[in-house]
Amino acid sequence: MSDSPRTTPAHDPSLKPRLWFSREDFRRFATSQLSAESTYVMVAAGIIGVLAGFGTVGFIKLIELVQWLLFKHGGALLVAVAQIPWYYVVLGPALGGLVVGPLIRYGAAEAKGHGVPEVIEALVLRGGIIRRRATVVKALASSITIGSGGSTGPEGPIMQIGAGIGSAVGQLLKVSTERLRLFAACGAAGGLAAIFNAPIAGALFILETVLGDFGYETFSPIVVAAVLATAMSRFVLGDFSVITVPAYALVSHWEFIPYLILGIAAGFAAVFFIRLLYYVEDSFNGLRLPEILKPALGGLLVGLAALALPHLMGEGYFTIEQAISGTLSWQILAALVLTKMLATSVSLGSGGSGGIFAPCLFMGAVLGGALGNLFQAVAPSLVADSGAYAMVGMGAMVAGTTHAPLTAIVILFELTGDYTTILPVMITCTVSTLISSVLTNRESVYGLKLRRKGILVRRGRDHRVMERLRVADVMHPGIETLPEEMPFRQLLERLTQGVSTYYPIVDAQGRMTGILSLKDVRPILLEQSLADLVVAKDIATHKVISVRPSDSLAEAMEKFARKGIPFLPVVAADEPRRLLGRLHRRDVLAAYNQAIIRSRQPTPTQEEPGAAAGET
Repeated sequence: MSDSPRTTPAHDPSLKPRLWFSREDFRRFATSQLSAESTYVMVAAGIIGVLAGFGTVGFIKLIELVQWLLFKHGGALLVAVAQIPWYYVVLGPALGGLVVGPLIRYGAAEAKGHGVPEVIEALVLRGGIIRRRATVVKALASSITIGSGGSTGPEGPIMQIGAGIGSAVGQLLKVSTERLRLFAACGAAGGLAAIFNAPIAGALFILETVLGDFGYETFSPIVVAAVLATAMSRFVLGDFSVITVPAYALVSHWEFIPYLILGIAAGFAAVFFIRLLYYVEDSFNGLRLPEILKPALGGLLVGLAALALPHLMGEGYFTIEQAISGTLSWQILAALVLTKMLATSVSLGSGGSGGIFAPCLFMGAVLGGALGNLFQAVAPSLVADSGAYAMVGMGAMVAGTTHAPLTAIVILFELTGDYTTILPVMITCTVSTLISSVLTNRESVYGLKLRRKGILVRRGRDHRVMERLRVADVMHPGIETLPEEMPFRQLLERLTQGVSTYYPIVDAQGRMTGILSLKDVRPILLEQSLADLVVAKDIATHKVISVRPSDSLAEAMEKFARKGIPFLPVVAADEPRRLLGRLHRRDVLAAYNQAIIRSRQPTPTQEEPGAAAGET
C-alpha cells in the first residue's frame, strides 16, 4: 500500500525545489534577527581587518625608518652589516635598547616581550580590553628593537597592535564582553595575516592557539578580518611571498626516515629554546641593574655576537632564504642554531620588544639545513638537497614552540608558495609538537609565560578560574523531560515546536535513561513506515554526558567542547540517573566573566590609604 500524498513529504508544496529566490526569501532574510546580528559582526570584523592592514603597513614602514636612521640602509640587515663600520654593528642594538628601556618602563609595561601572551591575557582576564597607550608603545618599542638589530620578529607585536585596534573599535561601539574578545581576536588575526601575507594561517593561529574555538560564530568574522587585512597590505605593499624558495620534492620513499629524525630534533630544540628563553629572562631579572638599562645591555651582547655572526641581527628572512637555497655552509648553519636561540633569548629576556615567530622560522631553517647536509653526506642519492630540510624545519620548529601544528603547516605553505613537500611537513610538525607537548607539560612558549604569572589557559579561558567555580553555583534547578514511551509523532511535534532541541528521556519513575535531539529523529523521517512503531526510548542516545553539582566549570566546558551541545543535564552525585537540573553553556561563560571582573577589582589593601577609611 502506497503512502498518501497528504503524508508524503515529497508532495508537500513548500518542499518543491525552486531555482529562483522569491520575495518571501528576501523578506525572511531581511527580518531575521540572526542575519542582522551576523551582518553587524561581519561588517565590524571587516572594518577591523582593514584598520589592522593599515596598522601593519605603518608598522613595517616604522621598522624600515628606524633601520635607515641607524644604519643608512633599508634592505636586509645582513647586507647592511657588510657596508657599515664594526662599531655600528655593536652599538646599534645597544642604542635601540637604551631607548626601549625607558619607553616601556614609563609608557606601558605590557609592551615588553613577544606580544602573544599579552594578547591571550587581555582576552582571558580583561575581556578583550587593551589600553590604547599599550598599542602605541608596543609599535614604537618593537620597531626600535627590530630596526636596531635586535634578534626578534614582527609577528608578535603586530598581533598585539592589531588586537589593540580591534579592542578600540569594540570599546567605541560599546559591545558586550564576549564580542569585545572577538573583535580583539579579529584584529590580532588581521595583523598576523597581513605581516606574513598569509590570511589562512593568520586566522588559524588565533583560532588554534589564542581562542581554542573553531565555532562558526568565531571562525567567520576572524576569517573576514584576516582576508581584508591581507588584501589591504597587498594593495599597499604588493602581493609577494615573504620567503622565496626553489622547487623541492621527495627523492625517494626512504626520505621519510630523515624527515622523521628532523621532526624529533626540532621537538627537542623547541623545548630547549623555550627553557633557555625564560632562563635568560630570569637571569636578567636577577641582575642588580636599573630596569631601563637592561635592554641596552641585551642589545650590546647581541651586537658583540653579530660581529662574528651578523646573521643574528633582525628577523633574519634573508638568512632563511640562504639556508633554503643551500648557499650557507654546514658549519655556519650549525653555529646559528644555538647562537640564534641565545640572541633571541637575550633580546627578549633583557626587556626588549618583539616576536619569536620569525626567529623560530630562522632556527628551524638552520637546524633543517644542518641536518640536511648530514643526510646528504650519508645517503646523497636517497635524500633531497639540504634546502628542502631547511624549509621543512621551519614548520617543525614553529610547531614545537607554539604547539600549533595546523598553523605551522599552513603558514609554511603560504610563506613559501610551495605545496610539493606537504607530507614531510605534516610528519615533522606533528612529531615535533608531540615531543614538545610531552616535555613541557602541554605548555607552549606562550602558555608557559602565562603559567609563570599564575594563569593557566585552556580553550581561551583561565583554567584556574574555571576550576574554582562549581556547577551548583550556575545550574538551573528543574529540567523539561520526555517520557521514554512517547510515540514518535508526538515526539516530533514537541521537538519542532518546543524551545529546545535537546530533551532528557525518563522512565516511569522519573529516572533519566537517555537524551534525545533532532539529530536522532532524522533517520526515522526517511522511513515513514516506522513512524507509528517507534517510541522515544528506541531512538534516544543512551550514553549521556552529564555533570554533577560538585563538578568544576572547567570539567563542564570540556564536555561542552567535546559534544558541541548547548546544555548538559545535572544529575545527583550518588545517583547518576536522578535529574537535578540543567547547565547552559552561556551561563558558564557569564559566570566566568563575572569571576574575572571580581578578581580584577581592587581589595581594601590595594586601595589608597584614604579610600579604605572612607575619605574623599
